[in-house]
Amino acid sequence: MKKLAIIPVLLFCAILQAQEHSHVGAQPIFYPDIPGYVTLKADLHQHTVFSDGNVWPTIRVMEALQDSLDVISLTEHLEYQPHKEDIPHPDRNRSFELVSAMREAKEHNLLIVHGSEITRSKPVGHSNAIFISDANKLLQDKPEEAFAAAKEQGAFVFWNHPAWHPQSETGNPVLSDFQKERMKNGELHGIEVINFVDYSEEALALALEHNLTIMGTSDVHDLIDWDYHEKGHARPVTLVFAKERSIESLKEALFAGRTVAAYNDLLVGKEAFLKPLIKASIEVLKVGYIDKTSILEVKLKNVSSNKFIFENAMDFTFYNHSPLFEISRGETVTLQIKTLEKLDEIDLKLKALKAYSAPKMQHVITWQINVD
Repeated sequence: MKKLAIIPVLLFCAILQAQEHSHVGAQPIFYPDIPGYVTLKADLHQHTVFSDGNVWPTIRVMEALQDSLDVISLTEHLEYQPHKEDIPHPDRNRSFELVSAMREAKEHNLLIVHGSEITRSKPVGHSNAIFISDANKLLQDKPEEAFAAAKEQGAFVFWNHPAWHPQSETGNPVLSDFQKERMKNGELHGIEVINFVDYSEEALALALEHNLTIMGTSDVHDLIDWDYHEKGHARPVTLVFAKERSIESLKEALFAGRTVAAYNDLLVGKEAFLKPLIKASIEVLKVGYIDKTSILEVKLKNVSSNKFIFENAMDFTFYNHSPLFEISRGETVTLQIKTLEKLDEIDLKLKALKAYSAPKMQHVITWQINVD
């Protein structure tokens, strides 16, 4: 009997240990605002049991709050419904309706965007239409009609995982006549440069060539913990630089292309937004010379959740570091710079090595520092 009494205790301890393990690596995502804009952290490509995902829609809200996101969209496949025998739902808006009514989302001011995924074989591929009013009207026989219906509802449409191997045997995006026609008609506005764990330089090149908004999404189907956190990763997000925290401002910013895709310390975006984001992410806390030397100490703090890898891009060399150094989320680093003579001001120039504004193009970020 004593052995039997121990079993519930052991089971309870195992459950607690499993719950604790499920949040390994789960840390809030945070990025600073940039001059003139509010930085909104958005994941605009997610799935639930109402298409081919494996969780109930309300779980996505809880995960978003855990990750400190500002915006989510549940973009269920319109045409692909593998769970319909178990969860029949002729209304394609049902997933959105369930989460938009959640008290937790309203209490935390989580913005929930109505969206759906238009799912077709190549060359059409998959595309998300967000800011829609009725997903049912996008369920059309011809893909051209589905995109036209999205445009009629004022949707922002982006091309999903264009380098996905079922859509392209080479692993590179194939810009078909269909996508070209959609862009010409104002029916395709963005492209995923980061989807799940994949970064596509070729998709970035297409974004720049055709002025498509750069997107990063998780495309999550299982638990965020399973796909990302337990592997020590944060989910991919799109950082949207909006004029204010609202659905209307979010939509305006996406159409204007004010975004940076972020995943696993990788940042991808246009130079106009990438450079101010990196500059705002590193705060200069203290500046001063060591005693009577001409060695300048500059104390930096990373106020973002991104780990940066910098390379010294100044003519001056470091006293206490190699030319390459890392600064993790929330970490402070003190650089000792050999300026050879005491200066009243200095331009701290660092090249950000995991930040791209074009394929293989990285930038030097400059902080203008006055010496106390």
